[in-house]
Amino acid sequence: MPDTSNYFVVKQKAVPEVLLKVVEAKMLLETRRVETVQEAADQVGISRSSFYKYKDDIFPFRDNVKGKTFTFMFQMHDEPGLLSDVLSIVAEYRANILTIHQSIPTNGVATLTLSVEILPTTGDVSGMIEAIESRPDIQHLKILGRE
Repeated sequence: MPDTSNYFVVKQKAVPEVLLKVVEAKMLLETRRVETVQEAADQVGISRSSFYKYKDDIFPFRDNVKGKTFTFMFQMHDEPGLLSDVLSIVAEYRANILTIHQSIPTNGVATLTLSVEILPTTGDVSGMIEAIESRPDIQHLKILGRE
């Protein structure tokens, strides 16, 4: 049976150069060595469109994500109990919920922003993300940030 994981760990030498440059540009922005995306893109030698195309899909892997905070944004169907189900998945992986903000649903879709602290007892973070993302009533999941 093929692996259905949406997340992979790859050695740096196997990652296309443009993706590595996106990571480098993100680091320049995070450390405030540049002020704009255009400056970051120019400094690492990529286009702004390449930066925006890949910025939410590549993060440096850290052996120790414990103690980090992840902020997720997802769009989900407006169904009774769905938020509870999502929070149950987070609890199942033993992560600590720091903040929850759900918008008023529009056209049957709500936007949820969730900040989660990864504890020493937290299970596989990518497994938690995949469990949430695989629900048919979750339309879109995006990692907004990691601190």
